[in-house]
Amino acid sequence: MELVKPSIGLIFWMVVSFSIILFLLKKFAWKPILGMIKEREQSIENALASAEKAKEEMKLLQSSNERILAEARSERDAMLKEAREIREKMIADSKGIASKEGERLLASARENIQNEKNAAITELKNQVAALSIEIAEKILKSELSSDEKQKTLVSTLLKDVNLN
Repeated sequence: MELVKPSIGLIFWMVVSFSIILFLLKKFAWKPILGMIKEREQSIENALASAEKAKEEMKLLQSSNERILAEARSERDAMLKEAREIREKMIADSKGIASKEGERLLASARENIQNEKNAAITELKNQVAALSIEIAEKILKSELSSDEKQKTLVSTLLKDVNLN
């Protein structure tokens, strides 16, 4: 029961030993423990500051990424617009070239038709002239088959020549 009701000597030695332990702890352990706590607190603050800084950098990167994406989209839209314009220009140029080529072919065909028409007319005139000569020859042969008819024709022609 001595421990339940401590005596004065026990209390004295307990206070002395507690004071010595407290002094030793204060002298040797308290400063390193507080230093470690301070260091830990500082590392936590640094980690929080780093996290905050990283968060800010992430926001900057995100805004930068959004800006880059917007620029890329605008460049893509510009490229698509330019491609459409080039396509439309190429189509218009091709239509113009095809139209000019068609007109040239039509003009060439008309010229060929006109040339062939003229050639056909010339050939027809030559055939008509040849037929006319043949007919005239046959008529003259039949008309001038006798000597008397020939003399009459010659005298008529001489009279016409003298008159002129």
